[in-house]
Amino acid sequence: MNFQFQEFLTLTFTLFAVIDVVGSVPMLISIRQKQGHISPLKVTLISGFLMILFFFIGKPFLNLLGVDIRSFAVAGSIVIFILGMEMVLGIEFFKPEKNGASGTVVPIAFPLIAGSGTLTTIMSLKATFERADKNEYMILLAILANLVFIYLVIRSLSLIERVLGQSGLLAVRKFFGVILLAIAVKVFATNAHGLFK
Repeated sequence: MNFQFQEFLTLTFTLFAVIDVVGSVPMLISIRQKQGHISPLKVTLISGFLMILFFFIGKPFLNLLGVDIRSFAVAGSIVIFILGMEMVLGIEFFKPEKNGASGTVVPIAFPLIAGSGTLTTIMSLKATFERADKNEYMILLAILANLVFIYLVIRSLSLIERVLGQSGLLAVRKFFGVILLAIAVKVFATNAHGLFK
């Protein structure tokens, strides 16, 4: 396999910016406080499965369901908007599950980590690489590098929570709630054009 380190770094940082697991830390801590526990390995594996699945069969799968990429992105943006509202207003939309299993999938693995933005970015990168006749499997390596970082961040949530403290956590949570709302509005505005006739 022809490994281009510069290309690998570019892809890794592109996905890192889109996934924004650091920006999701306040939301992850909030969910963990409600559920009592988040499994770093389980979240990483489910997120990784979704990303790799969409790398291989994303577009055909959506086409099979009769859903286009824009509709998928709009649906994801609505869930992200609700998450942002939770953080800013302190209203609980996602009820905590006793076993925490479904909470690991929604909203953590999707759409917080492997959200519509991440999955559509992966599909777009793959399409770009195919057109340019580049080694598309470099994208898979970039996904794996990000999964390692996601695991480390989720594993360190207790440490991050102790460093920030209760008041610091509240302030950061409100701030990133507004950021999430802005991201949701941007994703919606970008993809909603042409959906409504």
